[in-house]
Amino acid sequence: MRLPAFSLIALCLSGTAYAQDISLRLPVACEIGRTCFIQHYVDHIQDSGIADYRCGTMTYDGHDGTDIRVPTTAAMKAGVDVVAAADGKVLRTRDGMEDISITGRGRESVENIECGNGAVVDHGNGWQAQYCHMAKGSLSVKSGDVLKAGDKLGQVGLSGATEFPHLHFTLRKDGKVVDPFDTAPPTKSCDSRGASSLWEESVRPSLAYQAGSVLNKGFAPGPVSMEGIESGSAEQNVPTTKSPALVAYVRAIGLKGGDVQTLTLFDADGKPVAQNKAPPLDRNKAQWMMFSGVKQPDGGFKAGLYRAIYRVEREGKPAIEQAFGINLRP
Repeated sequence: MRLPAFSLIALCLSGTAYAQDISLRLPVACEIGRTCFIQHYVDHIQDSGIADYRCGTMTYDGHDGTDIRVPTTAAMKAGVDVVAAADGKVLRTRDGMEDISITGRGRESVENIECGNGAVVDHGNGWQAQYCHMAKGSLSVKSGDVLKAGDKLGQVGLSGATEFPHLHFTLRKDGKVVDPFDTAPPTKSCDSRGASSLWEESVRPSLAYQAGSVLNKGFAPGPVSMEGIESGSAEQNVPTTKSPALVAYVRAIGLKGGDVQTLTLFDADGKPVAQNKAPPLDRNKAQWMMFSGVKQPDGGFKAGLYRAIYRVEREGKPAIEQAFGINLRP
């Protein structure tokens, strides 16, 4: 989704290859793949259809930025800093919007203020960046402030047109949207995309393209819900040997239509005791949760290490695999 940059209008994605006159650090103080995740990339197709810079589906129609997501609203409330991606000067800011998901209240509730709380920063040489969806009251800069790369702007929030806590980061050169993951004109080879990245060398390994990831995983003493995972309450309810059930759960992002997911639970002796194999997905899914569990046996669960393995098969090939475990204690 294109987000109005306050008074700045987003233009078409540029097909120009830029000289390396800007180098970007990660605009969120987090660890990609552990404490934060790339949910969406820039949409590289301006007409019908979608494609991220690797010709994948980790985007949606008209999306003009990079979405860096934190795993739960609990993580958001604990505080995750948004920082300047490069040296620059603050042009405009907005604060005061509530951190409320638009789920159930509609996008019309944030019409013309889709960016939520945020800032537009001039990074020089025609480069400007827009930082959106920050937490209410968290902005620590004002118009005219001069910044160094890494200076705090605010914190990740849930303001504006969003359903989950994240930073929407849009980069522009002379008013045109640029994908920091690849600035080169389109090529026929998707595998070669990403060679013209604007990210600093130090962060590029952590930003390697992932066509889907496990956002949350864990164990609970009973069924879990999407709301429980999102709020962080699911991870607080730790099962024991006396729990009524042992349930392994995952929430994944970036899944594709046709993906086949399997979640298998193994007991303390390494024996599979429960498995959930979901039907092929009917369409692409921004996020999806599933769980697999077993009721408490007579006398309680045996103490020890219980494991779970989550697998995603895509077009007959392994796409995602995540193993995780818990030591059950009395």
